[in-house]
Amino acid sequence: MDKLGVSERFACRVLGQHRSVQRKVPRAAGDEAALAESIIGLAQRYGRYGYCRITALLRGESWRCNHKRVERIWRAEGLEVPARQPKRGRLWLNDGSCRRLRPEHPNHVWAYDFVEDRTRDGRKFRMLNVADEFTRECLAIRIGRQFKAADVIDALSDLFILRGIPGHVGSDNGPEFAATVKGWISGVGTRTAFIEPGSPWENGYGESFNGKLRGELLNTEVFNTLAEAKVLIEQ
Repeated sequence: MDKLGVSERFACRVLGQHRSVQRKVPRAAGDEAALAESIIGLAQRYGRYGYCRITALLRGESWRCNHKRVERIWRAEGLEVPARQPKRGRLWLNDGSCRRLRPEHPNHVWAYDFVEDRTRDGRKFRMLNVADEFTRECLAIRIGRQFKAADVIDALSDLFILRGIPGHVGSDNGPEFAATVKGWISGVGTRTAFIEPGSPWENGYGESFNGKLRGELLNTEVFNTLAEAKVLIEQ
């Protein structure tokens, strides 16, 4: 600054810069290129993941980085950050009351729902997805051409034995065998939490998982046979 005949403080104030930028030379980390390569590879593999979920995958691969660093590289490489979803308002039932069954711990609230797809020959198959709403973990995916009440009960009973009986089991009122399953669930000592007809947002955790399953797998794979679908979906 001496060459300009003004003080450093004055020059920085005129340019709108902080004085510290005149003293500290920014240095990129030595692993910046390798980290960027890993981020790009994961973004190509998981096309609908944002930088937050990519950060979690990187930590699983033993990278020591936070989401801010990943976001900076993400934007520098021109990768797209998914738009932030608007928050939903309070949920109201048909009678004007409000239902908020929030999961408070693992095994508090489970939700099961059905997703449909087709094999290459055009035949339909269904997936029974069971998720823990607190941990967001998909506990099981059962696949079949059709499901009866006994099939749902069989899948839930296996999970009850493996993980214990949850506090509530939620689903919609769609399947015609819902009453049979509801009676069995009540008989083993847990409670049901059926959502209102036409209100899929009340099963938000299950619907979120189903959307990711369809966007990241079902819409990108062609299943030649039911056996192939079972293998790929299990992976």
